[in-house]
Amino acid sequence: MTTETYMNHPNFGLLFKVCPVEDNQELFTTLYAQRLFFLVTQSPAGLKFEPISRSDARLLVEIRLRMLRRTGQEEALRKLQSIHHRTFQ
Repeated sequence: MTTETYMNHPNFGLLFKVCPVEDNQELFTTLYAQRLFFLVTQSPAGLKFEPISRSDARLLVEIRLRMLRRTGQEEALRKLQSIHHRTFQ
């Protein structure tokens, strides 16, 4: 079973969750074009959308892939490798 997370951005519409980045931070991309990326931070004040470049987004995903390899989280690694391939290759 695949679990996907979506969020509605007021200007860019539906966003797709790529992966978690840090505590209370996740990487999202626009659903259809997957050309715009946002670092979404959750806080008591609400959500903060920070646009980031495609190369910065790719770097964040690659850092997450290395962390998953180190910690032996095979299922999460396979899922993120698939997302990485679809999004950046």
